[in-house]
Amino acid sequence: MALSRGLRCCQRILSWIPVIIITFVVLWSYYAYVFELCLLTLTNIPEKVIYLIAFHVCFSLFAWTYWKSIFTLPSQPHKKFRLSYTDKERYDNEERPEVQKQILVELAKKLPVQTRTSSGGVRFCDRCQLIKPDRCHHCSVCNMCVLKMDHHCPWVNNCIGFSNYKFFLLFLIYSLLYCLYIAATVSQYFIKFWAGELPSGHAKFHVLFLLFVALMFFISLSFLFGYHCWLVGKNRSTLEAFCAPVF
Repeated sequence: MALSRGLRCCQRILSWIPVIIITFVVLWSYYAYVFELCLLTLTNIPEKVIYLIAFHVCFSLFAWTYWKSIFTLPSQPHKKFRLSYTDKERYDNEERPEVQKQILVELAKKLPVQTRTSSGGVRFCDRCQLIKPDRCHHCSVCNMCVLKMDHHCPWVNNCIGFSNYKFFLLFLIYSLLYCLYIAATVSQYFIKFWAGELPSGHAKFHVLFLLFVALMFFISLSFLFGYHCWLVGKNRSTLEAFCAPVF
């Protein structure tokens, strides 16, 4: 028992590593753009001011939506979907699987559920002891049933579902905007550094990596954002795209 608690504790700690990596990359990009490029490289004051204002607008939107994607708790089913004490006792004490299924069918008639398992049975979560609402799934990482679960995202260490899917989509949009803005404004100074028009120094390597990292994330996020736009257009979740619901 103590060993399993220790393993779960280690799992929770390790699950924050992707978030720490993203945070480190973003903080480095802030330092490289604001200090190395704008404050130490740019000499035109109006250009410097415009660049800094626009950058901080993009950065603030990106940081806010990333924060909300991480710390918005997943929505769980209403208590009416949970088995009452008497129903739970009746279900647990029954040893015949076909009778257990019939008990769930009787209980599901009182609830607004339409989807079924692949075999036609009522979708029931043994861990949470509840009848799953439509589009609800159990997340083994968060150890809970999540309403309209889309997927568990390791980069935000959270389940993306009903409560935070809007923030997740906004996070993708502002991430693309952030990367695009950096790549567009840094590219001309990247060319100037490598053409020898600007003195070589620390800023040269920060600008170099800024451009490549921004382009790399922009390309990868474009595919992810496009896929989720397709899902929204089809009114599907990621899980439903791989396994269609049964009615």
